[in-house]
Amino acid sequence: MPAAFVVTTEACRAFLGEGSLPAGLDTELATAISGLEAATERRFGGGRTPLAVSVRSGASVSMPGMMNTILNLGLTTGATQALAAETGDARFARDSRQRLRAGFASALADSGAADRLGEAAHPSRAGRQRRGETIPDDAFRQLEVAVETVFSSWNAPRARTYRELHGIPHDLGTAVIVQAMVFGNRDDRSGSGVAFSRDPNTGKNVPFGDVLFRHQGEDIVSGRSAARPLHELRSREPAVWAALTDALARLERHHRDACYVEFTFEAGELWLLQVRPCRYGGAAGVGVAADLADEHLITRHEALRRVSPHHLQHVRTPRIAASPQTDVLARGVGACPGVAAGKVATTTEAAVRMVADGPVILVRPETSPHDMRGLAAAAGIVTALGGPASHAAVVARAMSKPAVVGITGLEIDAGASVTAGGRVIGEGTPVTIDGTSGTVALGTPPTTTGTADSRLRRLLSWADEVSGDRTERDELQRLRAAHAALGHTPRG
Repeated sequence: MPAAFVVTTEACRAFLGEGSLPAGLDTELATAISGLEAATERRFGGGRTPLAVSVRSGASVSMPGMMNTILNLGLTTGATQALAAETGDARFARDSRQRLRAGFASALADSGAADRLGEAAHPSRAGRQRRGETIPDDAFRQLEVAVETVFSSWNAPRARTYRELHGIPHDLGTAVIVQAMVFGNRDDRSGSGVAFSRDPNTGKNVPFGDVLFRHQGEDIVSGRSAARPLHELRSREPAVWAALTDALARLERHHRDACYVEFTFEAGELWLLQVRPCRYGGAAGVGVAADLADEHLITRHEALRRVSPHHLQHVRTPRIAASPQTDVLARGVGACPGVAAGKVATTTEAAVRMVADGPVILVRPETSPHDMRGLAAAAGIVTALGGPASHAAVVARAMSKPAVVGITGLEIDAGASVTAGGRVIGEGTPVTIDGTSGTVALGTPPTTTGTADSRLRRLLSWADEVSGDRTERDELQRLRAAHAALGHTPRG
């Protein structure tokens, strides 16, 4: 992992209460940066070997994509020139600098923190700044403003909406992680990706995710770029693939759970950026719990505790039935299992407005944190861009909403219509999506429900052993009896 330090949630709560960074934090930041310089043998903001950092949120509860991230921070004019000289690649250095400018501008606009750079009295200059034309050319000033910006994003409307939907307290605050940059855009042997140690749609024990070569992490999470399946690493960068799969196995043993990893590789070397346990829902959650018990990472009792009645209610995933009557509009990548039907809404505002009259399907080129209200209102999600680890897919899984992403050729005329395969449908047209197969169909085609797999039957047999009751009961009753015997009351 790249060298890093953390600015704590205590500092965030102080900032949110007082409107400014706590006294003395500037000195602590300077000391921490000195530690990074020593660890990396680089100099922040300059020198012949410049140090650049990423500035990320780090809340105690995962809130994917809800708060700001700034990459390549510290690439001042001088540092960019030094990076070009060090690498012999001026284009790479310019690209990294431009990514900083764009990311900084976006973060400032999202948080409303642009005036903290002293431009409030000069509206024309403030406007240029928000567009990324003016950012501090001092690395330490960049860092202070970036920390403020990440703290401010804790109270962004999208973040508050997400916390309300998931029952996360508003007073927790977020930490800020400042981490030495690894450049996924460095060369053809570099890239970024996200990996699940097990398939989040099925729970099967195979690595799953997306990768982008010669790109940085924001490209893959946003869904704006066409990601490649994770397994392509195996042939293109076998050493990175071997290191990643080894890391995923070790992380599972440590966390005793399936894990989600954000990673970057630079010039053929793997770096892990973020890791978190990843509990799955529905059939995937049941399958992972049963498999982890069989692998002796958890006990059978713990497997039963991890499976809630909510899991069983979604364990038999519905699918659009194969039928000549099904009018398929488009096909993409299934990103979250299940079937959802509703009227097409092409903007967040339309989804929020239309949901009063019935379910809606939010159809967007890609989603961003700004779409949070629309994602919350929608019964299902469709995007033209992105893969199984894009923002739309990750949020859909967190909300247990069917999603289809990466539909090639899908065009959205916001507020008016959707075009797919040469066919045009207006906003408000009823559609049905299948988040397993990636199918989008017109109207309400027939659906079918799959049968339970062997992992559910195995887990329910453990439930009967715990409860001591083998009478004829449905699955929910059997699980609840086991939970009662274990003295456990699960959520859901």
